[in-house]
Amino acid sequence: MAKKDKKKPLSTKNIKRIAHLDIPGGGQVEVHGKYCYVGHMDPPHGTSIIDISNPKKPKVVATLTTPPNSHSHKVRVIGDLMYTNVEMFNRHRRRLGEQKIPGIVRAFKKKHGREPKNGELAKELGVDKNLIPDILGYMKTGYDGGGWRVFDIKDKTNPKELAYVKTHGFGTHRFHCDEKYAYISTEMEGYLGNILVVYDMKNPAKPKEVSRWWMPGQHIAGGEKPTWKGYNNRLHHAMRVGDELWAAVWHGGFQVLDAKNIKNIKTIGAINYHPPAPMTSHTIMPLEKKINGRRIAVGIDEEHTHHVGQPHACMWVFDVTDLKNIQTLSSYHVSELDSPWSRLGRFGAHQYREKLNSTLVYNAWFSGGLRIVDVADPHLPKEVGYFIPEPVNGHKSPQSNDVDVVDKNGLVYLLDRLTGLDILEFNGA
Repeated sequence: MAKKDKKKPLSTKNIKRIAHLDIPGGGQVEVHGKYCYVGHMDPPHGTSIIDISNPKKPKVVATLTTPPNSHSHKVRVIGDLMYTNVEMFNRHRRRLGEQKIPGIVRAFKKKHGREPKNGELAKELGVDKNLIPDILGYMKTGYDGGGWRVFDIKDKTNPKELAYVKTHGFGTHRFHCDEKYAYISTEMEGYLGNILVVYDMKNPAKPKEVSRWWMPGQHIAGGEKPTWKGYNNRLHHAMRVGDELWAAVWHGGFQVLDAKNIKNIKTIGAINYHPPAPMTSHTIMPLEKKINGRRIAVGIDEEHTHHVGQPHACMWVFDVTDLKNIQTLSSYHVSELDSPWSRLGRFGAHQYREKLNSTLVYNAWFSGGLRIVDVADPHLPKEVGYFIPEPVNGHKSPQSNDVDVVDKNGLVYLLDRLTGLDILEFNGA
C-alpha cells in the first residue's frame, strides 16, 4: 500500500476505495474475469498482470519489460491472447528535437560563433535541460523498434510471446482487437501521422495485414497533400462496433467507418468540432442502446497544453442517428474549483471506459480524478459520482489516466498515469 499524503483530504461522492495497489503509472487498464491487465507508461516497466480474485488484496502475478527506447502503455485481452503496443518513448519531444535542433544550431553558430550548450538548446526548444541528452542520442541512433506484440496468456503467471509485428516511425499507439482482427493505430512508411492498419488474427503467431484506412492527405508517398498543419490530424484509434469503426482523428474530430468489407473500409459519417474546441478528439463510441429512439454517441477529448481563457478538454454527446448529419447535443465539463489539485498537474478529460452498455459514462479526468456521468438526458449530462485520489509518492497531483469497470459487482478500476491503481466501489446515484 502506498503512503498517502494525510494533509490532503480525499474528495469523493458515492464512491469508496476498496484497495490501492502501488505500481508504476500506466496508460491503460483492462479487467477480464479474475485478472486485471495494466500497460505502464515508463520503461522498463511494460505490462503487469494482476490477480484480483480478492479485490481487497490485488496481487501482481506477472510483469513484462519493454524493448529498448520503447514503452508499452496499452494492453488488450481477447480470450487467452494479450496484445501490447510498442511505441517510441518520449516520441513527441524526440521528434521535436529532430526537426528543430539543426536549425537552432545553425542560427546559434551564425550569431555566436559556437554551438549552443544543452541549457541553451533546451531554452530554444522549450523543454527541460535534462531531456537534451536523450533527444541528441535519438538523433544519432534513430528508432526502428515500433510495432505491437501478441502473447499467449493461458498461464497468467507466464506470458509467452507469439508474435512481434514491426510497423514504422513512432510505432503503435492505441488499438482495438476482437476475435478476428486487430485494429492498429500506427505510423507507416509513406504516411503522415498514424493511420489504421487491420490485421487478420486467424493465426495469432502470424498476423496478416488485410487493409488500411487513412484520411485524404495522409498518404504523402502517394502524392496526397494534407490540408492541416503537421500532425494535427491523424488517427488516435478506431473502435469496432458491429459493422462500423468509430475513429477519433485528433484535431479532425471523428469519423465513422463502414467495415462490412474489411478489405475496403469507407467513411460514412464525420464531424469536426475543432475549432472551436481547442483540445483533441481522443475516443468516440455510440451507446449500445438508443435513447428515445435516437442513436447517441459519446466522445471525449484529451487535455494537452492549456491556454488561459480556453476551455479544458471535456466529454461530448452527439446524435448520430443520421451519420450524414451528425449533431452535437451537449458537453460535460469539470470546473477547476472541483479538484484541489487542478492547478498542480495536467487537468481536463482524457479517456472513458470503452464499453457504453448503459447511460453511465466512467471518465478518467487527469487531476480531476474519476467522474461518473449519466447521459440519460443527452442534452443535459449529469454527474452522479466522483473520486479524486490524493497524490502519492511525492507527486503534486493525481493523474487519472484510464478506467475499467466490472459489471457484476460494480467495482471500478482507476489507473493513475504517474503511480498506482485504485479499486473502487460505486454506490449509485
